[in-house]
Amino acid sequence: MKHIFIINPSAGKRDHSTQTAAMISSFAEEKRLDFHLMVTRYPRHAAELARNMADVYLGMPLRFYACGGDGTLNEVAQGVRGMQGVSVSQIPLGTGNDLVKAFGGAQGFLSLDQMIRGDAVEVDYIEASCGIALNVFSVGVDARIANGIEKYKHLPLMKGQGPYLLSTIEQLLRGLGRPYRVTVDGKRYDGRYSLILAANGKYYGGGFCPVPDADLQDGLLDVLLVKEVSRLTAAAVIGAYKKGEYARLPEYITHIRAKELTVEQADCHDIEVNMDGEIVFTDRISAHVVPRGLSFVVPVKARRLIRV
Repeated sequence: MKHIFIINPSAGKRDHSTQTAAMISSFAEEKRLDFHLMVTRYPRHAAELARNMADVYLGMPLRFYACGGDGTLNEVAQGVRGMQGVSVSQIPLGTGNDLVKAFGGAQGFLSLDQMIRGDAVEVDYIEASCGIALNVFSVGVDARIANGIEKYKHLPLMKGQGPYLLSTIEQLLRGLGRPYRVTVDGKRYDGRYSLILAANGKYYGGGFCPVPDADLQDGLLDVLLVKEVSRLTAAAVIGAYKKGEYARLPEYITHIRAKELTVEQADCHDIEVNMDGEIVFTDRISAHVVPRGLSFVVPVKARRLIRV
């Protein structure tokens, strides 16, 4: 088994790449592991590095560890998905680290000893027309807010939650709903929505748990369609959505378990799509679940939370 660590120096609030590389090297040499360390230099580089290494060591059992956030993990998975004998996992160094929360949280994944001895299990992922998502993809106000944060975080004196709050205020002023054409497993759900979510995992956005029962191994997506809401009802609806209490507000939130869906904005504008925390733009997105299509390594202590 060859263990390949891909470190993203841009993950998290500061560059941990030097310390991370030193820690991994010390551990791997002590355990006499066959390992390789790589550091990304630009966006999407992790996908390139993973694909290149998988090609170089074609036919050899490989484990890739994305040392970064959910976006880094997504890139590594994009690079190697569909390849035989290849597993991926995460050393969670990002700000959200949302996918690993489904397996007990970041602590076990931060233990190199637990990870090296961990199990590789088959999990679902989302294959979309604009990439893949291991955890979630969403369309609507959350993606627009995330996109707006980039605009505000470079302003003077913008720290902490400042950019998020300004971006949220901007979207409230612009209005939360947009007209969408939505098809879920062949059935139309056209209408004005504030948010559309297709969840594979349970958590996203750092603190949202909209579908607590989501299962990474059930071969289904948990789709939530959140109708357009007024500014007066927005706090209550989004609060219920955030805590996974969608069943309490059926007049606003529709829950569907499905295998595929298509979303396009009815007014022909491009839509912002959140793919595991990364924002992409498209005029139409179609997606389907790939049942148990990815081999994912979990730490030893997470064995009780999975189906091998």
